[in-house]
Amino acid sequence: MSTIDQARLIDLFNLMADAIEREKDHLCELDGAIGDADHGVTMSIGFSAVRKALSEVNAAHPTDVFNTAAKAFLNAVGASAGPLYATAFMRAGAKVKGQTVLDRTAVADMVTAMADGVRSRGKADLGDKTMLDAWDPAAKAALQALEADRSAAEILSQAADAAEKGATTTIDMMAKKGRSARLGPRSVGHIDPGAASTAILLRAMADGFTAE
Repeated sequence: MSTIDQARLIDLFNLMADAIEREKDHLCELDGAIGDADHGVTMSIGFSAVRKALSEVNAAHPTDVFNTAAKAFLNAVGASAGPLYATAFMRAGAKVKGQTVLDRTAVADMVTAMADGVRSRGKADLGDKTMLDAWDPAAKAALQALEADRSAAEILSQAADAAEKGATTTIDMMAKKGRSARLGPRSVGHIDPGAASTAILLRAMADGFTAE
């Protein structure tokens, strides 16, 4: 498979929901070290709502899928992750508007648009110990893979690799945003749960795409 149509995009969202459910407890443990220990539950609630909404929608284009996911996630999650992911999905939907299938260029656009959404909504910078520290390198890796004439599968795989490395870098960072910022130096030594869940989501997409 070299492209993603609306049906396959729904499948990828379901795979992301599966991955979050598997890692829910782990994400809560990560969040327990520097936050409220609920990130896994929050993400599970959001993606469960996305799964339900997408099972009931008659999506004609990938944009419809992204917009439905954005609305469902935002309605289900009142925490900061709600607006962040809603904006990410809306940006992705807007970026690929009018396309019935997503080719390698659109796949790279999708990743970069989601990263841009997280950046603009979260008002964070690189090094602030947030999910942006995973999304930003993922977007850069996607663009680099596109420029290197990689396939759509390789673009997603390299984005996932970069997100995982980016998440790991947050261990040595001091949190400057969100509840964990209250800990100051005590936040150092722990991976940011938002960055960790970002890596999980992108890996689920990459593995799901490659499996086809």
